[in-house]
Amino acid sequence: MKILSRFLFLFGLVLLPARAADDALLAAVRAADNERVAATQAGDRVRLESIYAKDLHYAHSNGKIDTQASYIESLVQRATVYEQYDYQTRGFRPAGPGIVLMTGRVLIQSTSAGVRQNNDLNFLAVWREENGRWRFLAWQSCKNPPAAAAP
Repeated sequence: MKILSRFLFLFGLVLLPARAADDALLAAVRAADNERVAATQAGDRVRLESIYAKDLHYAHSNGKIDTQASYIESLVQRATVYEQYDYQTRGFRPAGPGIVLMTGRVLIQSTSAGVRQNNDLNFLAVWREENGRWRFLAWQSCKNPPAAAAP
């Protein structure tokens, strides 16, 4: 019994630094996503180019696909303006060295071509570490169906 309790104690000591490292990693990606949202809302080209990966694949919920260049251009030219992001849930999970998956649900208010939109989306996003910086690599979202009317 003494050997088992010592083993469990030592095993716990090994896991503590790993958990702290994961917590720090996920906090860094969360901060990068907060900056992504702020840069997207501001339409600031320099900030956007620093956060969106060169090989970005951005699949909108309507099926439109953007590259880094086309997405940033639409934001800078204000063709699409994101007024509000309201994360209902947002989770981060390491998927491999230098890769973090972000999943969740978000309510987004935007205006595109003069039309105001309110989207309730589920999403999957991919973050990749590049030269010590977290860059947004991919986005895929789908619309949630409207809530059913109460009988």
